[in-house]
Amino acid sequence: MKPKKTDGIRTVIAHVVLVILSFMCLFFFYILIVNATHSHADLQKGFSALPGNYLFKNLMNVANDGTFPMFRGIINSLVVSGLSAAICTYFSSLTAYGLYAYDFKLKKAAFTFIMAILVMPTQVTAMGFLRLITNMGMYDSLLPLIIPSIASPSVFYFMYSYLQSSLPMSLVEAARIDGCGEFKIFNRVVLPIMKPAIAVQAIFSFVGSWNNYFVPALVIQSKDKMTVPILIATLRGADYMNFDMGKIYMMITVAIVPIIVVYLLLSKYIIAGITLGGVKE
Repeated sequence: MKPKKTDGIRTVIAHVVLVILSFMCLFFFYILIVNATHSHADLQKGFSALPGNYLFKNLMNVANDGTFPMFRGIINSLVVSGLSAAICTYFSSLTAYGLYAYDFKLKKAAFTFIMAILVMPTQVTAMGFLRLITNMGMYDSLLPLIIPSIASPSVFYFMYSYLQSSLPMSLVEAARIDGCGEFKIFNRVVLPIMKPAIAVQAIFSFVGSWNNYFVPALVIQSKDKMTVPILIATLRGADYMNFDMGKIYMMITVAIVPIIVVYLLLSKYIIAGITLGGVKE
């Protein structure tokens, strides 16, 4: 059967649309990087699509700015985002496995409770959360940004759906017959099967924690403990006499590099994880 002419036209249109969308997505990153290579005086002259010669000078200005600890903020964000992603994916997978592999009386009630938390906005519990961490002596520290990531209803639901489609209970029962303990089954049998889903959610959790502004702004006061979003937000209040647009664009460029690196390292699992998570036996 010969392919229809309309099929070729649709393919061409689809490729054109994808090229346009890709260009629109990457164009703003290109402009950001180009602006980071220009001086403040060049940026005031207007838009330029060609790179400038101030890349290393702007980078040195960022590194040597004692009033704006950008690299300290990147380290703080890496610690918070990395630990949050690890804790979130592991304990969400453990919770999903517990509800999937075990039958108990309150199983449906527990699942419903977790889903109810999913639709509750963070702002509703903000004041209670702030009062709790203050009473616990964790105000102005990074711990309140890491510990709450243990409970993530959205990641739990994704993991639960993934287990329904990818983990046969016969495999778990065979491991139990062989004498494996429950935690050993989870760590040695279940986790390797969930590797694509864990990688996908690790990316999302890392990026979400990296871009989180509301909670860090609520609990962090010391400048040496601030994360990247708070530090970038402080640029709005910068002294006009010392305002350097080239340095600001360089700060933002440096801030997005870790996200790009994490995405490139784990991106190959995204399609595999989402596809396998949506396929039923």
